[in-house]
This record gives sequence, C-alpha cells and structure tokens, in this order.
Amino acid sequence: MAFLAGPRLLDWASSPPHLQFNKFVLTGYRPASSGSGCLRSLFYLHNELGNIYTHGALPIIHCTLACRPWLRPAALVGYTVLSGVAGWRALTAPSTSARLRAFGWQAAARLLVFGARGVGLGSGAPGSLNCYLRMDALALLGGLVNVARLPERWGPGRFDYWGNSHQIMHLLSVGSILQLHAGVVPDLLWAARHACPPD
Repeated sequence: MAFLAGPRLLDWASSPPHLQFNKFVLTGYRPASSGSGCLRSLFYLHNELGNIYTHGALPIIHCTLACRPWLRPAALVGYTVLSGVAGWRALTAPSTSARLRAFGWQAAARLLVFGARGVGLGSGAPGSLNCYLRMDALALLGGLVNVARLPERWGPGRFDYWGNSHQIMHLLSVGSILQLHAGVVPDLLWAARHACPPD
C-alpha cells in the first residue's frame, strides 16, 4: 500500500510524547498531523502502517461483499477512511483508554459487516464468521485488560517482569491475529472459487 512519499519521519526521541510508549522502536514515527495528513499516511511507509492495515478488516469486507460489486468498493473506501480517522485519534489520544476508544467506529463497521454476513446478506467461507467474532472478542479483551492495568493494579510490583497487562494484551493480540488468519485464508480461497448467483 505504500506508494506516496510521506513527510520526514521521526526517531523515537523526536516523536510526540504520546507515541513514546516503546523505546525499542527507534525510527519511522509519523510527525503530528492534521486529519488529512493522517489519511495520507495510509499510503506511505512508516512504523504504524502494518498496524493500521491489520486493524483491518479489508479482506473480510472484500469477501463478505464479493457478490455485491456495487457496494464493495464503497465499503472498502469507507473502512479505509475510518481506519485513517481511528489512526489519527489514536495518535492524538491523551490516554490509553482514549486510544482504545479511537478504534470504536472500526469495530462498529466490522460488526455491521459480520451482521450482514450472519443474516445472509453477505458471503464467505462457512466457519469464517466465527473466527472473525473470536478475533474481535480477543482484541477487545486485550485492550480492556491493558486499559484497566490488570493484574498489576491488584499487586503493584508483583507483575513488573511477567504477567502484566501489556504482556497479556500482546498474547491476546496474537490469538486475535491467528483467528483473523484462520478466517481470511478460507475466505480468500472461497472467493477465488465461488461464482456469484446472477442478479
């Protein structure tokens, strides 16, 4: 997806304070941007690009609306715009809870797609929808655990090295990504072989 030249990227020390949560990622930070700058960042390489697109549900939308060619491009563009807005809000969020809430509209859009699929208005491989529901449930649980700072809130100092909320969030994120993979692969294979019924 990276095909535009972007602004000069920053190193960790020069990045906005709200992005300095991982001192081990040294370069590739986007500078503070306007809303249009955040949308533009969907099309050039930086250290959050993969994160933006994996919040992503683009292959899910593509397969779900495979037999609705008039709706699919609008849904894909709409979700991409939502991703840009969510990215901008997450980048400018004053807290971890605000960062989690920034992705709410994306989650709502995915639930709408899942609902359409569940009632037969969408298409896809049998069983993939359950993978996607588990994917979002694990991602939400990980975000909530991280925002709540559990379990270290219950025993400060006991979870400094192992078992803290950030580690739990990452484990749940891995599970979420595995569920995405388990749903997308059969969906893409289904889309490659499936012929839509005539209108």
